[in-house]
Amino acid sequence: MKIRSADVNVTSPGRNFVTLRITTDDGLTGLGDATLNGRELAVRSYLADHVVPLLTGRDAGRIEDTWQYLYRGGYWRRGPVTMAAIAAVDTALWDIKAKAAGMPLYQLLGGRSRRGALAYGHASGQDIPELLDSVRAHLADGFQAVRIQSGVPGLGPVYGVAAGTGSGGTRYDYEPARRSADGPALPVEETWDTRAYLRHLPRVFDAVRQEFGPELPLLHDGHHRMTPIQAARLGRDLEPYDLFWLEDATPSEDQAAWRLIRGHTTTPLATGEVFNSAYDYTTLISERLIDYVRSAVTHTGGITAMRKLLDLAALYGIKSGLHGPTDVSPVGMAAALHLDLAIHNFGIQEYMRHDPRTLEVFRTSYTFQDGLLHPGETPGLGVELDDEAAARFPYTPAYLPVNRLRDGTVHDW
Repeated sequence: MKIRSADVNVTSPGRNFVTLRITTDDGLTGLGDATLNGRELAVRSYLADHVVPLLTGRDAGRIEDTWQYLYRGGYWRRGPVTMAAIAAVDTALWDIKAKAAGMPLYQLLGGRSRRGALAYGHASGQDIPELLDSVRAHLADGFQAVRIQSGVPGLGPVYGVAAGTGSGGTRYDYEPARRSADGPALPVEETWDTRAYLRHLPRVFDAVRQEFGPELPLLHDGHHRMTPIQAARLGRDLEPYDLFWLEDATPSEDQAAWRLIRGHTTTPLATGEVFNSAYDYTTLISERLIDYVRSAVTHTGGITAMRKLLDLAALYGIKSGLHGPTDVSPVGMAAALHLDLAIHNFGIQEYMRHDPRTLEVFRTSYTFQDGLLHPGETPGLGVELDDEAAARFPYTPAYLPVNRLRDGTVHDW
């Protein structure tokens, strides 16, 4: 079974997505997600100009060999663009292999380890009453775990907090990616104050626990905004509220910084959504400095690489918490769900529902019921790309925001 062709599709049904489709000489097709938010065209060029010409004529069944060929053969290794491109090829080849076998992908990964993957939703509000309404709406939608994000008194818009709950009480599209049809799209600039945030957040969790009790799993994302000692303080201050995890408390490039955090709090820790290889985790995993791996299949070299990373984490008692935002396409989400169902050390799956326009372009078979996600029983990934629908949504430049302190200094977020 040889690769006959490969093509790259860029479409923007509410968000920009980059999708690789590989076609074999016997007519099987496989999809891979290569979306890199705000840098989509860089990955499209990497794939179309440098990777696709290497694929024609290769054996579609040699997934491990192809992964190594693209990773080691290119000389320049790692980085988000390279690893997103490799992930797209790898995921598409797994899709083809499972279709050829007539099985959903999770069967080829070892079969089902659970009924479904526990998912958490994103509850948020500009103030505490609005946040509580958002939690109620997520529970009504079937979620059994929720991430808690709140505006901070005295600050304007904060990334991770929806502008309003809107009709029906639930908002999933909190990311203020700016788009413009008549001029350059520039990132929104937000203002941040870490001390104000640290003072406010324990009050937020106190209100949520008083309203919803001790059983509901609660998560929080720090978006890399704290220094290690600030993160240590927050983890300690939130211990009475029994968090499922505190995520991305500090920039994680300095893995050793997490020793300080771990030494000061028993709040479970998660990080890694901006990582793109197992090497980014070596200290964090080997020293048990985190409890959950947060990378996305799309940004970490695909199913082959993610399975190896999660197997390494399992040796140290660390679980999965795979990244699942709306800028990972339904193809990337499906890949995560097949892994979630198969691996032993599953923890939880992030789930943001895609825009209805996105689901017109990507036809999916995965389901969400009673708080659990399931990838479905369709052979392969269970996602198909509708080319006609995709053509109705041309690429539109959009960027996530830039964060600044009150004095104008560019800050992490």
